[in-house]
Amino acid sequence: MSYTVADLIVETIAAAGVERIYGIPGDSLNGFTDSLRKSGSLAWTHVRHEEAAAFAASGEAAITGRLAVCAGSCGPGNLHLINGLYDAHRSRVPVLAIAAQIPAGNVGTTYFQETHPEQIFGECSAYCETVTTVEQLPHLIDIAIRTAVEQRDVSALVIPGELFLQQIDRPERVSRIHAVETVTYPGVEPLRLAGIRLNESQRVTILAGAGVEGAHDELIALAAALKAPIVHALRGKEHVEYDNPYDVGMTGLLGFSSGYRAIEHCDTLLMIGTDFPYSQFLPSKAFVIQLDIRGSQIGRRCRVDLPMVGSAIDTLPRLTALIADGRDDKHLQTAREHYAKTRKGLDELATPAGSGQPIHPEYLAALLSEKADDDAVFVPDVGSPVVWAARYLKMNGRRRLIGSFNHGSMANALTQSIGIAAAAPQRQVVALAGDGGLAMMLGELLTLVQNRLPVKVVVFDNSSLNFVELEMKAAGIVNFGTDLTNPDFAALAESVGIWGRRVTESADLPSAIDDFLAHEGPALLDVTTARQELSIPPTISAAQAKGFALYALRTVLSGRGDELVDLAETNLRKRLI
Repeated sequence: MSYTVADLIVETIAAAGVERIYGIPGDSLNGFTDSLRKSGSLAWTHVRHEEAAAFAASGEAAITGRLAVCAGSCGPGNLHLINGLYDAHRSRVPVLAIAAQIPAGNVGTTYFQETHPEQIFGECSAYCETVTTVEQLPHLIDIAIRTAVEQRDVSALVIPGELFLQQIDRPERVSRIHAVETVTYPGVEPLRLAGIRLNESQRVTILAGAGVEGAHDELIALAAALKAPIVHALRGKEHVEYDNPYDVGMTGLLGFSSGYRAIEHCDTLLMIGTDFPYSQFLPSKAFVIQLDIRGSQIGRRCRVDLPMVGSAIDTLPRLTALIADGRDDKHLQTAREHYAKTRKGLDELATPAGSGQPIHPEYLAALLSEKADDDAVFVPDVGSPVVWAARYLKMNGRRRLIGSFNHGSMANALTQSIGIAAAAPQRQVVALAGDGGLAMMLGELLTLVQNRLPVKVVVFDNSSLNFVELEMKAAGIVNFGTDLTNPDFAALAESVGIWGRRVTESADLPSAIDDFLAHEGPALLDVTTARQELSIPPTISAAQAKGFALYALRTVLSGRGDELVDLAETNLRKRLI
């Protein structure tokens, strides 16, 4: 029986622990998908758009930590992978993309559907190569997988369609490639200098990100020794805030004032495993120590006085051992008191709206947090759902919070949930979808049905690109082009075989969420939420204040003063948080 290039690829991918491949068939992929059919070792998870295939792979890699794979046919097929691959690249999760190419002999002739994926994918991958001969393939597939799992990044292989069908010698054994366990921590001198500086400092604040995954107890032990409040970046939320007496909340555009204050008032900031992008929320005068597994990341956002390269799990115990006893806890207690006040203010906003009024999104997010499983996976869309997820979803060490937090792409909630539900069918997966994001990739509801994926999709339905409107307000721009004419998403879901319900009254929401989460298959809950709900950042610049005033003036002058009345009525209950 003949053994082909496609057979070797399939066998090597399966040996790396992969269980499924996401994609859409196409002529240039036929040799590959036929090998999948005959092999039976890997499932083909059919999606309706290749962007969803890449996002699904990104979601699977994020939930499992293992290699995930997507595939696209030549030209437009693999071009559609680009957005999801960017997300995987920036989220640092291991994904292999199989990008089929036009016949090799026609490359460079502007042949039908010709593109150059090796150039297009180069910026969003750690490894991207074109396979041109059978002899290359065994080496390149190994290198691609090894690069993806060791660097936690994207690898892309561009393969002419006819090459999949060519015969190749069957190896005695295929490579079984998995990430190698490593131990990485700074040298003696950086640790010694960090210990000296931290012992001299009176007000240390820790800013922790996704790099503290797996090092929760070590982080708490260090904070206890330093009497230091811990602020988290968004991607650090799931790893930091639970069982944490030193937690003082989040900072950044989606954060709140207690996190910002704890950083601004410190004399030393210890950044651990974070590539937090917003320099305006970092301290203006403090001494900065930054620990990251990737040395190239250090100093990208602010001046760093003491860089340390190493993993959190390996480094933090060594650093804690250097901290002297008897530290003053005034800075910690002040930060904790401010956080308690801020948290109380946030929780007071998560209340039912009056009859006939749109539902407060804070209330929706808080109820989802209260009623979801203890090991639920939450996947918020970029935009306002991320704000409410960051502020109201409670983590406990078992729950996960996954999203397009670095790449910031719309339509990630449903698409990433596909991969998460496929890889973890026993877990409750809740997609917090914006109405704009859901509409963008609406066809993937069919993917849930076809693949029997029990994703729970909550639609924050405010008939607008809500977060874009907030950005316009802050810039002094009258809202324009952000209106959405939405269908009844629940009825639409039911028309394709998904359980659906629409909720317009706060009083009906608790029972609707109970029924929604209890449904065994895919379900969609369409919730009409307040359009004018403001998510106030932890600090407001003079430019933002001026911009908001200009927005108000220009809105009145353009004859849309009723928007200001609605805005005021919706947000009278708010105060700066």
